[in-house]
Formats: sequence, C-alpha cells, structure tokens
Amino acid sequence: MSDVLLDHDQVRALLDEAGLTAWKVVENALERTFATEGWPTSLLLTNAIGYICEAAWHHADIHVSYNRVVVHLTTHSAGGITMKDVELARKIEEITMWRPAEGAALSGIQRPFVS
Repeated sequence: MSDVLLDHDQVRALLDEAGLTAWKVVENALERTFATEGWPTSLLLTNAIGYICEAAWHHADIHVSYNRVVVHLTTHSAGGITMKDVELARKIEEITMWRPAEGAALSGIQRPFVS
C-alpha cells in the first residue's frame, strides 16, 4: 500500500491536510527548500534530515549550499510520489522546524536560523 503512486490531487490534498505548505510537487517528487543563516546551520539541518531518512529507511536527495538546503523526496521503485514520501516530509518538517513552546523550560534559539 505504501508504494502505490499518488496522483497530483491526492498529493496536494495530503500536503494541505498536514499543513505542509512549504512542500511542492516538482516533476515526480516532493521538494522543500529550507533557507538557513549559513553554512554551519545548513550542515546541522542536513544531518538532522539524514538521520530521519536513515531511521525511516527511505532516503532523500539532499542538495546543500551555503545558506540553503533542498530536499527532494520520491519513491524510486514506484516511479513517483507515494505515502512514504508524504510521511517522510511530515516527519522532516516536524523535527527540523521544532522550537520550544513559549514559557517552556527550554528557551530556544533567539533568532530564526531555519525557515
């Protein structure tokens, strides 16, 4: 079931439902560009995404530059976007965009460093 190809309308509906507005359909893949404050943050973000992909055993194509990380998700064996890609996008977004809640014990970084 997880290797069943999704059509464009299904993908868009799933992304909208999950609040993944920064993710786009590009050709036969999901794509998200993260803006970072510079090279160290790009590397940290790439490592976090790499960890998530390895834990999920579904690997992204990741393009890293000084202040940008582009993530490209597709299920190669199916030839396009499947639920594997949507679920992985959801988890990547959840982990990489996480910040402590206001008033929590953790104060969080005081400046935006990934968007």
